Amino acid sequence: MVDEAPLLWCWRHPRAIGAAGRCIGSTDVRIDKRKAKRLAHRMRRVARQHGLPRQAWVSPLQRARAVGRWLRQWGWQVRVDGRLAEMDFGRWEGRPWADIPWAEVAAWEADLLHHAPGGGEALQALARRVHAWADEALAAGVPRLLVGHGGWINSLLHLPRLLPCNASLDAADWPAAPSHGALRCWPAGRRPSR
Repeated sequence: MVDEAPLLWCWRHPRAIGAAGRCIGSTDVRIDKRKAKRLAHRMRRVARQHGLPRQAWVSPLQRARAVGRWLRQWGWQVRVDGRLAEMDFGRWEGRPWADIPWAEVAAWEADLLHHAPGGGEALQALARRVHAWADEALAAGVPRLLVGHGGWINSLLHLPRLLPCNASLDAADWPAAPSHGALRCWPAGRRPSR
């Protein structure tokens, strides 16, 4: 049996400038223009190889939008969609991790799904947003290429579609974010055809 082609082709944005050691979720930070162009080139190559539409969805944060600007210059249709934004860490945003009180981080780790870190967005809320967007894409039935964020992509790939209110998730079980510029495909059972 031949696997179907993936529906969502998700790239994590290039590494942000000045983000090392800081809590960066919805904080809008820049990326190097050359890295944005390199990722846009990779996306074009993958689209050509797999016969994918010349359309891309990008997060409204500039680390994803910068890639979309290159694609648009090359004739692609680019849609900016707020539902692709990274998780909001509230008052933690932009702060060095070392400056966030350990007790606050421990409280989040103790209830990873439901606790809103820094008063921002809980992981369960992010997962609902992610899966609502994925359900819309599934209903459309056309492959989508997107530039998003590590937490967004992990929520798509690793959290169940329907999260019961009493579900729990151990912080140690949450996977590391994909590398910057990495491609992940969904649904997980589908593989890109060669």
